[in-house]
Amino acid sequence: MGTPAFAVPSLAALVEHNFEVTAVITATDKMGGRGGNQPIISPVKAYAQSKNIPVLQPSNLKAPDFLEALKNYQADLQIVVAFRMLPEVVWAMPPKGTFNLHASLLPEYRGAAPINWAIINGESETGVSTFFLKQKIDTGNLIFQEKEPIYPEDNVGTLYERLMHKGANLVIRTVEAIIDNDYQEKSQDLSIPTKPAPKIHRETCKIDWSKTATEIHNFVRGLTPYPSAWMDLMGKSCKVYLSSLELPEGIEAETTDALQAGEYLTDNKSYLVFKANNGLVSIKALQLEGKKRLDIAAFLAGNKLSND
Repeated sequence: MGTPAFAVPSLAALVEHNFEVTAVITATDKMGGRGGNQPIISPVKAYAQSKNIPVLQPSNLKAPDFLEALKNYQADLQIVVAFRMLPEVVWAMPPKGTFNLHASLLPEYRGAAPINWAIINGESETGVSTFFLKQKIDTGNLIFQEKEPIYPEDNVGTLYERLMHKGANLVIRTVEAIIDNDYQEKSQDLSIPTKPAPKIHRETCKIDWSKTATEIHNFVRGLTPYPSAWMDLMGKSCKVYLSSLELPEGIEAETTDALQAGEYLTDNKSYLVFKANNGLVSIKALQLEGKKRLDIAAFLAGNKLSND
C-alpha cells in the first residue's frame, strides 16, 4: 500500500526478492496534463502495472466492494509505505498483520513530513522505522530501526533519496523476520514529549526573518526542492532554494548592523544577504513568481534590487 516515488523501491525490492506481491493498493488517479483531463497515475501504480501486479484504487477504504476484493487476495501480510491512514478493518485483516515503513526514528517525528521537519529542526541524525499498525497513527509497536546521518549539505531531496533506499532494505529485513518469526516488538513510549512532523502547507513555508540565521538556513534546506521556502521580494512571491551562512567576501556582520530583520544588502552582481534576528543569511538560488529558478548572479543580472 503506497503512492509516491518513496514507496517504489520498497515494492521493487519485494518483487526482486521473489516475494509474492498479490496486489497493490494506491491512490486514485488524478487528472492533469494539457487541458487538465489526462489521468495521472501514481509512481507505485506505474511500477505495479509494469510487473503485471493487480492494482486496487479505492476512494473509500471502508467500501464493502473494496474490503471484499482485498479479502479475496488472502494476503498473509500487508505493507504500508507512504499511503494513508487505514481503518482497523483493513490493517487487522491479514494473519501476520500490517506493518508501516516510516522515515524517522520513532517515536520522534510522527506525522506526514518527517524528513522535512528533521532538517528544519537542525537534526544531525534521523533514520527509518518499521512498526505494526495500531489505531492511533505512527504509534504501533516497533519492529526494526536503522539510523541515517543528516549532513550539513543535505536538503530534503538528498536525504529523501537515501532514506527511500535504506527504507526498502529495511522492508525486506522486516518481511524476512516476520516470516521466520525472528523479531521482538518494542512498544513506543507515548508518555514522553516528542517532536511532531505535521503536514506542510504553503503558509508553513514562508520564511520568518525573526528567526536566527541558522534556523532560517535549516528551514530552506528542509523545504528544498519541494515544497520550497518562500519570501516576498519585489512585491512578488519568491521561492528560495539555496542559502548559506557563509558571507560573501567583503561583507562583515558589522556592516549590516543598521538593517532590521528581513532587510537585505546586495551589490546587484553576486550577492543578496538578508538580516535575520541573529546573524545573516546569504541567498544562493531563488525563483521569482512566474519565472524560472536562477542562481543569485543570474537573478541579479536581470533584476536590480534597491538597498534602501
